[in-house]
Amino acid sequence: MAEHPELSAQERAGKAFPVSWDQFHRDCRALTWRLNSVGPFEAIVAITRGGLVPAAIVARELGVRVIDTVCIASYAHNKQGELQILKGISDATAKLGNGTGKGILIVDDLVDTGKTARMVREMLPDAHFATVYAKPMGRPLVDTFITEVSQDTWIFFPWDLGLSFQPPMRDGAA
Repeated sequence: MAEHPELSAQERAGKAFPVSWDQFHRDCRALTWRLNSVGPFEAIVAITRGGLVPAAIVARELGVRVIDTVCIASYAHNKQGELQILKGISDATAKLGNGTGKGILIVDDLVDTGKTARMVREMLPDAHFATVYAKPMGRPLVDTFITEVSQDTWIFFPWDLGLSFQPPMRDGAA
């Protein structure tokens, strides 16, 4: 697809992939199942905001009690912009693994273009990076993920969705 700066990332994506709370929870537990053989982990770093929910589920299932956040803004609603670190990793977490991130699990909901992943990888180069979903451009930056979707797919996460009437397909609904 040609780049159209006036279009949002969602509009450029073209394909919709809605995820229910039940499906997201199942996918997070599947991610944890894979991570269980990789650990143990001393701490989890959630990339906010998308990584908060999967990090909570993974932390519970793995019994990890130290949870930190790195707050990076890359989207304003559905338009991707420049990365901005709003809150870095705490000094205590950054010192774990001799300051390299060894023994730390980084969790996010999705790796898309890889911009955010690269930034966090620089902070914790030896950490294990896990996402629930991965797109091809960002996939090489992630150690563990559950589902790969095409680059032109927009994932609608359950916290972004509400219940609403859907017209029948015969009436023109997609």
